[in-house]
Amino acid sequence: MEVLASSSATSTHLHFTFSNPKKPSSFTFKPTIISQAHPWKSFSIRIIDARLLCRISCIKTNLNGSGSCGSFGAPCKHDLLFHPLCRLNKSFSSQFGFFSASHGAPLRFRKRTSSFQEVMSCSEKIREHVSVVFLRLVASILLVTSVSISVSNTPSWALSEENLLFLEAWRTIDRAYVDKTFNGQSWFRYRENALRNEPMNNREETYTAIKKMLATLNDPFTRFLEPEKFKSLRSGTQGALTGVGLSIGYPTGSEGSRAGLVVISAAPGGPANRAGIVSGDIILEIDNTSTESMGIYDAADRLQGPEGSSVELTIQTGPEIKHLALTREKISLNPVKSRLCEVPGSEKNYPKIGYIKLTSFNQQTSAAVKEAIDTLRSNNVNAFVLDLRDNSGGLFPEGIETAKIWLDKGVIVYICDNHGVRDIYDTDGSSAIAASEPLAVLVNKGTASASEILAAALKDNNRAVLFGEPTYGKGKIQSVFQLSDGSGLAVTVARYETPAHNDIDKIGVIPDHPLPNSFPKDENGFCGCLQDSSSACYLNNAQLFSR
Repeated sequence: MEVLASSSATSTHLHFTFSNPKKPSSFTFKPTIISQAHPWKSFSIRIIDARLLCRISCIKTNLNGSGSCGSFGAPCKHDLLFHPLCRLNKSFSSQFGFFSASHGAPLRFRKRTSSFQEVMSCSEKIREHVSVVFLRLVASILLVTSVSISVSNTPSWALSEENLLFLEAWRTIDRAYVDKTFNGQSWFRYRENALRNEPMNNREETYTAIKKMLATLNDPFTRFLEPEKFKSLRSGTQGALTGVGLSIGYPTGSEGSRAGLVVISAAPGGPANRAGIVSGDIILEIDNTSTESMGIYDAADRLQGPEGSSVELTIQTGPEIKHLALTREKISLNPVKSRLCEVPGSEKNYPKIGYIKLTSFNQQTSAAVKEAIDTLRSNNVNAFVLDLRDNSGGLFPEGIETAKIWLDKGVIVYICDNHGVRDIYDTDGSSAIAASEPLAVLVNKGTASASEILAAALKDNNRAVLFGEPTYGKGKIQSVFQLSDGSGLAVTVARYETPAHNDIDKIGVIPDHPLPNSFPKDENGFCGCLQDSSSACYLNNAQLFSR
């Protein structure tokens, strides 16, 4: 007996022809689900066994349509035996009549064959052909599905130049932003919805769409910068800025309940400093516009402007409210000032102290600190004081490089994201030039961002003693990215932890000792407090370096 299996591209049904010189017959199988195939069991010769996964009933008719074997329990009167093998809807015909099978009772056929070996060969061929066709069917379904998905994901519109700029900003946030949940939203879905629904017919509309996208992050430090603002920001980190010389932030700690923006620091010698504005003052209005719901970068834009133009401020100092008109000017951001302080009669307790005032971190900061140290060393200083009061930060890399100057080894800062520590900045001492002399660091609530990283690194590595008050508490790091049209993005890329794994965000770095309330902030006043024991700000130089 021979078994032939065939199929065609236009049909999913399998057709089998059993050739027997005496009793030719053909079978057409229509499988719905083939879930399991069992090996043929050994029975007495001339008996074939298969299993169907359901109970089926059988009806037999002669060629003229008469006759049946249809009761659920009645066996078909042929010698071919079937048990449950798969769910089938099948019909087959022979010279003896027509058979149909459906869900119901067991179907049993017996058909006498010439030899048991021929039956086993037949069963193997059937099983092989069914498996091949089934695998081809599954592969075809997967191919059609993947093609359908690919077609559905392809935009039905051509991306414009404005769309491409929006996507450039979207990708920058996607890759760099610290919070990979994107404030609990699907970032990919937002992109698709924005491309479909947000108007981007010109550059102004595209900028609006980008700002709207960033607003969903609820992060005031991640912001969009138009080309002129991006250029102004870069010029500020390079050492020059036109404005009134104020660094501002959001109220924290005891200031949290106040309406307005807090002054972090006023640049020494700048318009705000000359007008008497100090760290901790509250800016209530800028040009008669309330700052209660104003962002710090919107406020910074309003404070800056053409040289010689004026801006009006309403300032609260304690219970007092002042109205000031300031003239904008070019602020030279020289980040470092230094002075040698000689303390007479203290030969055993550091008679020569090198004082370094560090006001910001721009591209010249670490080089200027090294130069100041070399100059003071030429005067045989015995110890150093690093004043970081009212230093509102600046370039993160410059803060790291400045820390390396003072440390012979150790961790400077841990960079973290939502999953924990992502990176570690440390030093092996190769950049250290002042790692041995006694060091004191002065801080206050105007000490923020990169200057907090420096202060915490020196404290946690037991390199310096900290004096003053808790720092501002800005524990997040932003990076600036330029877009193709000259605009840019300031993006929160990480948060940081100190070497002792303290998260200082909204808490600040806690100093070791307080400073006298009247302790001056300029280099000349500092030296006077060390030299005059009758002064209210007097600080014994031995205490300055004592733990």
